[in-house]
Amino acid sequence: MLSDPLAIIDIGSNSVRLVVYAGSARVPSVIFNEKVMAGLGRDMPGGLLADAAQERALAALRRFHILVRQMKVGRTRVVATAAVREAGNGAAFIDRVREIGFKPELLSGEQEAAMAGQGVLSGIPGADGLVGDLGGGSLELVDVRDGQVTASVSLPFGVLRLGSAIKADALSKKLAKALDTLDFRKRGRRRAFYLVGGSWRALARLDMLLTRYPLPITHQYAVDPGRLPELQKMLAPLKPEAKSLSSLSDARLPTLPAALGLLRALHDELKPSELVVSSFGIREGLLFDDLAPKVRARDPLIEGAREAGRTLGRFPEHGALLDSWIAPAFDDGPEEARLRLAACLLADVAWAAHPDFRAERGVDMALHGNWVGVDGPGRVTIAQALFSSFGGGRNFADNPAARLCRPEMLERAAHWGLAMRLGQRLSGGVAAGLERSRLSRRNGKLRLELKRVDQPLYGETVERRLNTLANALGLTPEAVAI
Repeated sequence: MLSDPLAIIDIGSNSVRLVVYAGSARVPSVIFNEKVMAGLGRDMPGGLLADAAQERALAALRRFHILVRQMKVGRTRVVATAAVREAGNGAAFIDRVREIGFKPELLSGEQEAAMAGQGVLSGIPGADGLVGDLGGGSLELVDVRDGQVTASVSLPFGVLRLGSAIKADALSKKLAKALDTLDFRKRGRRRAFYLVGGSWRALARLDMLLTRYPLPITHQYAVDPGRLPELQKMLAPLKPEAKSLSSLSDARLPTLPAALGLLRALHDELKPSELVVSSFGIREGLLFDDLAPKVRARDPLIEGAREAGRTLGRFPEHGALLDSWIAPAFDDGPEEARLRLAACLLADVAWAAHPDFRAERGVDMALHGNWVGVDGPGRVTIAQALFSSFGGGRNFADNPAARLCRPEMLERAAHWGLAMRLGQRLSGGVAAGLERSRLSRRNGKLRLELKRVDQPLYGETVERRLNTLANALGLTPEAVAI
């Protein structure tokens, strides 16, 4: 746990942002997030930060300085990237930031790239491929594999630097020339390419809206490369329907044609296996880099679900015990077992809702919670388990998001929910009832073992739920006192 809130201030080429975190050290919750589109990297006369952009950035930083004091933030880390790094008056600007009361760090291109890679590893622990972190002043390419950043480079291809007028052919030639001296073509071929940065996330949101993707979550959203030409037609020139479809700010929209043009050029050069969005980047990388190795190794989905269960449920740490109790009834592989554990950790989060809406509350928590380390189908799997656990039955397939998940996985998750529902009813939601009983599956029977002294726990409702689960699994129910 973070003892006090922690803040990251990112002075980028396009925006200046304050994010305040609290909660679990492995996956801290964002309790405040504000950005100002200062545009430090835009229109740099003679390679200098423009006066107006500096004043916008400094005004935001003065506000942020007051806010972090009032929020009693324990530690504030302030970092500046490409625009300040490359500007002739960047050092003078950093001095003015110090005068406000901050201790800013000027990241090198290599450091900026490494932190972007660490951010992706924090939010997608199994990431294996190239990270592309697109900012206003630069593009960082980072090779991540086996949980490590193995190589990185910073290239002068930020969206503000490119502008909207650059032609596709010219951009492709410039990128090809830059890559000729590197080995990133070989590193990127037939591996995932992870998209980091506000402009690429905005493109993903636009694509989700155009394709009617049923979840408004960009993290781990896969952009179909075949759709890039269609997005290009929408953005160059910018069509009115693009504005009406998206929730993008007026300051972000002008950067999208350059962001998309660069993405198409990178796809042509690197030939990755897939394009995957990461909502985690440099800020999360800075947090992740500070953690002890044993904390980094923790599963962010499980840590996030555990924290939610601890704060929203009635009985702390009951979820892990519930998962252990129902596990013998299933033959789940490692990834399935991971999702099942996440569902069990969330098994009590809707208890405070009206009984008629607990199933819907569980679904909303699974689908729209601020989870990482899980993709859309994984969220749907957890949602189905919670829907069944809270008595919603097996009609979750009516939810538009259900189409993201294979029918057989939905059915498995519904069975988890029925088992969770049985365990919760038997135990009353506390540990003793689960610790003193056992659920198992053998010889075509679903067997519930209870100590003789606890036999009165096997009431009518428990019997009915055991029968329901057994029927769903195609087994014969059996209750035994031992």
